[in-house]
Amino acid sequence: MSLNFEQARFNMIEQQIRPAEVLDYRVLDTIAATPREDFAPEAYRELAFSDINIPISNNEIMMKPIMEARLLQALDVQPGDRILEIGTGSGYFTALLAKLGRSVDSIEINSTLQQQAQERLTAQGIGNVSLIEGDAARGWNEGGSYNVIAITGSLPILPESLKQKLSVNGRLVAIIGTAPVMEATLITRLTDDQWSIDALFETELPALKNAEQPQGFVF
Repeated sequence: MSLNFEQARFNMIEQQIRPAEVLDYRVLDTIAATPREDFAPEAYRELAFSDINIPISNNEIMMKPIMEARLLQALDVQPGDRILEIGTGSGYFTALLAKLGRSVDSIEINSTLQQQAQERLTAQGIGNVSLIEGDAARGWNEGGSYNVIAITGSLPILPESLKQKLSVNGRLVAIIGTAPVMEATLITRLTDDQWSIDALFETELPALKNAEQPQGFVF
């Protein structure tokens, strides 16, 4: 018997996401209206709503639903926001961002993943996303400033240049640290030269390829 995706999506929201204190109705409604299973690799479609990271390629994943929802709530995306996403991956988080904001520039280093994400977004009728093949793990110089920056892989340290890409009142979320000690972090630009930093929760996530390493770090 095939999985009832609508029931599974409902259960994911009610049993995983709401109990994690994600209560922003815009976030919940957007997740409810976006078919996560259509962004998962075919072999994992029926696990799309499980509390697991889903592998999508070598060292790249779809984050757990709880993680996606908590980061999305922290970003507080508004309808007029310009968004930069670093790490398109499956395109699912991209789709959520695009539905909440005005436009998304999403950077992906893996050309195959980029093409697959484009096909999925097009199939969903999502047209306010620009997918760009590139490496933004150490920063991104194009596109001007952004109201929202979402980094979907972990970073041992956050490059200063990414903080500088935020407009005043802009929000950035990143998973910062090295295993086993990583922290989801919200950074808000208060003025031209002031930022607030809020630790959200401890977690663990694969690092972005080519991420900057702390000085003295040895493999």
